[in-house]
Amino acid sequence: MSYKVTYRGQTKEYNEGTTYLEVARDLATDSEAPIILAEVNNNLRELNKKVAGDCEIKFVTIKEAAGRKTYVRGMTMMMIKAFYYVAGRENIEKLTIHYALGPGYFCTVEGNVDLNEELLAKVEERMHFYVKEDYKFDKESIDTKDAISKFSDLKMYDKAKLFKYRRVSKTNIYNLHGFEDYYYGYMPPSCAMLNQFKLHLYREGFVLQLPKAEMIDDVPEFKPLERLHSTLSEVTRWGKLMNVETVGDLNNIIASGGINKLILIQEALQERKLSEIAQKVASQPDKKFVMIAGPSSSGKTTFSHRLSIQLATYGLKPHPIGVDDYFVNRENTPLNADGSYNFECLEAIDVKQFNEDMTRLLNGETVELPTYNFKTGQREYKGKFLTLGKDDILVIEGIHCLNDKLSYTLPTESKFKIYISALTTLNIDEHNRISTSDGRLIRRMVRDARTRGTSAKGTIDMWKSVRNGEEHYIFPYQESADVMFNSAMVYELAVLKQFAEPILFDIPEDDSAYQEAKRILKFLDYFVGVSSEEVPKNSLLREFVGNSCFHI
Repeated sequence: MSYKVTYRGQTKEYNEGTTYLEVARDLATDSEAPIILAEVNNNLRELNKKVAGDCEIKFVTIKEAAGRKTYVRGMTMMMIKAFYYVAGRENIEKLTIHYALGPGYFCTVEGNVDLNEELLAKVEERMHFYVKEDYKFDKESIDTKDAISKFSDLKMYDKAKLFKYRRVSKTNIYNLHGFEDYYYGYMPPSCAMLNQFKLHLYREGFVLQLPKAEMIDDVPEFKPLERLHSTLSEVTRWGKLMNVETVGDLNNIIASGGINKLILIQEALQERKLSEIAQKVASQPDKKFVMIAGPSSSGKTTFSHRLSIQLATYGLKPHPIGVDDYFVNRENTPLNADGSYNFECLEAIDVKQFNEDMTRLLNGETVELPTYNFKTGQREYKGKFLTLGKDDILVIEGIHCLNDKLSYTLPTESKFKIYISALTTLNIDEHNRISTSDGRLIRRMVRDARTRGTSAKGTIDMWKSVRNGEEHYIFPYQESADVMFNSAMVYELAVLKQFAEPILFDIPEDDSAYQEAKRILKFLDYFVGVSSEEVPKNSLLREFVGNSCFHI
């Protein structure tokens, strides 16, 4: 039997049993980057799977989002297998992939292991051996109850705990030349394409450094992100303090009726951090401008309100200002290559007027502040006058606030910079991390559907553009912040689940956003759902699910 496969308008027949990898090698010889997945009738398929019927096919490279995730997943499993081989499985209690640091991933190992340069060099050497031998990633579907037993025996207890709450009867596990593990998502066909990596000792663990998506043949120099790592390490300690480091831990707490206490502890920890930041600002009387920046859906608006309240407890008089009110008029907004408005570049802001107004305020003058009308695309003046007194302080929020080009006339000593992001350190299990981008995407889908009438499809379709803007205008400046604030809450995805699932299910199978919707739905299925009723009215999460006590 043979099947017709259509690729870029051309149709060719292949015998039953032909893999998508074989089809890719035959049809996609001009691919600009290594192919790692197949897209078959708008559904992603691993390359080791066999053609099962007539189909239209596309191929996904490691430069694309889905391909990049698959690439990192394969690299992670290969590294863990090598680590177990070199250090001895019996000596490792737990090897954890914690979070991303630039193009690398911070990891720790617990057990009878002396983590040093010599050990990492041996692990690297073993990884290169797997690449040379082109070890294959094989997938097997087993009963979920058997998966629980298997991973308990392998001392991967986080996975066993996770599967306890799985509603499906079968679980897919991967086998890399005798090493078995579970991963959320697809895998590459083999190790051959995983040939660029470097391991670096860092702090209490090590970093698996990988190429950037746009430069797949080069591993960039490892540059420590000290502030980011410190912030993420603090949150990791919070997770241990609350006994919730993985989704399985969270589900156990929910199932045992402890979610209300967990919510209160998490909110109290964030409030304590806010108080610490306010104290730092108040202790420096020369600081007149609190500059807040962060990527989309970080909770900047609620954060600025809550920080203002804390600043008031120190006798200060905070005044919120949104940099968006200094947008240039719509007809002067820069355009993207496709002709759409580019609201994220610095040139979309009237930087000259912003600096004139802020300088005059710093000099004690009275200034009429603008308000931007997003419907008409015009800046308006409606009698909003402000004069800064001795105890007055401006709380300014905008994506460019950490970039000194925005506030080039303001003295450095007058600015206190804050970077805020939803930096989740909750893991699915020890080897499957949760992307901070995924958490923010889910937040934004829920908020935009509620407040702007934007469909989940609309949010997914524009997310790539948003992420590109963050890479250019926000992330390069994060280490320049005086403090970082993590707005992620360990319980939030269990709450967001009930809001996100209905709008994701509304995306039809033939839609361009379907693959991403399907992926997120599978991800949310790991969580036991939680009602939003117990979330405090001043919580950052209220900015997304509604009923906040702040006017946002």
